[in-house]
Amino acid sequence: MDIKAKIEEIVKKIKDDPGFMKTFQDNPEKAIESAAGIDIPDGMLDQVVNGVKAKLTADKVGGAVDSLKKMFGQ
Repeated sequence: MDIKAKIEEIVKKIKDDPGFMKTFQDNPEKAIESAAGIDIPDGMLDQVVNGVKAKLTADKVGGAVDSLKKMFGQ
């Protein structure tokens, strides 16, 4: 399994579907297994959950930085 590709796929789904975002917030493991369509082994599931959370956080930080740059004309 390409974990990086799964993370990108799940992050896109979370961003595109507010209902899925709520599901992910409530139970990330179940949401990821549902989105992946397969049973992910526990060790890999933890990696995917942590990767998705990190990517979502990084995207939010990046968006905030871009907004600040626009505000200050950079």
